[in-house]
Amino acid sequence: MYHGNSIRLLAGNSHPELAHAVAERLGVPLTPCMPKKFSNGEINVKISESVREEDVFIIQSGCSDVNDNLMELLILISACKTASARRITAVIPCFPYARMDKKDESRAPITAKLVANMLVGAGCDHVITMDLHASQIQGFFDIPVDNLFSEPLMVSYIKRHIDGWQDGIVVSPDAGGAKRVTAMADKLGIEFALIHRKRDGKSQNAPERMELLVGDVRDKVAILVDDMIDTGHTLTLAARTLHEKGAKTIYVLISHGLFAEAHMASLNSLPIEQLVVTNTVPQNEHKEQFSKLIALDISSTIAESIRRTHNGESISLLFGEWAEGRGLDIII
Repeated sequence: MYHGNSIRLLAGNSHPELAHAVAERLGVPLTPCMPKKFSNGEINVKISESVREEDVFIIQSGCSDVNDNLMELLILISACKTASARRITAVIPCFPYARMDKKDESRAPITAKLVANMLVGAGCDHVITMDLHASQIQGFFDIPVDNLFSEPLMVSYIKRHIDGWQDGIVVSPDAGGAKRVTAMADKLGIEFALIHRKRDGKSQNAPERMELLVGDVRDKVAILVDDMIDTGHTLTLAARTLHEKGAKTIYVLISHGLFAEAHMASLNSLPIEQLVVTNTVPQNEHKEQFSKLIALDISSTIAESIRRTHNGESISLLFGEWAEGRGLDIII
């Protein structure tokens, strides 16, 4: 049941399957809107129904054609703002430019902050996203940001689908993921391990290798956890390192399966049992190329966050037992 003004659910072209799944779970139809391109590449949007004084949620993920999808989202927000929407929430399952969250070298841009400024400037009142690359990105905004986690879904998947997980170990492929893996290890009641990545030399082109800094994976079920896979290079190095260190079996759980530059054929040869991702970005094409790929459906988490936001309820429930206790949807 929805209180007050009704929900208006809009979607761009980035991930129509997820948008339809969320709409179905909410029992709310998608408001017809037709983003299209002119011949010179400019984007135009036409919203076919009134959104005046409505609570608008726009679903658009930062995947594939990231720049076009971002521009499309900004135009949709602006169109709803000028059409007198009461509140506009951008639902961005995979936040674009999230990896550019700090100045890690001279003259480097902080593009995640720029994206935050553009969303607010376009008229966005609230952002719902999932598994930000760095939690500090929430501080780039002067509006509320709800960063949902796929961790409860991952924990549920481990308990239901990974044999021998009780004798497992949760592994981070870099020091930046230490907090993520320790939290998951605590929930599962098992050990954790950290891998350190280093170059053999000072040159940028020097070969890279990985060393196990913390933990012992020998004869254990290794559960490698990360927030994003793009080229697959980190995964390749980490999986081979775990195999060399004597891990019994290797499972990989990653939030955002971008695979933008990954060679799927080379991933097939890795010594892993499964690669589990969420559908924050479309996975149908990737699954055809990589037989070990499994996608978890996040539409129930997104839909519940929208319902609770609209009704003014707390969403903290989504970070724990609610998500773990839900039926786990695996996209075939």
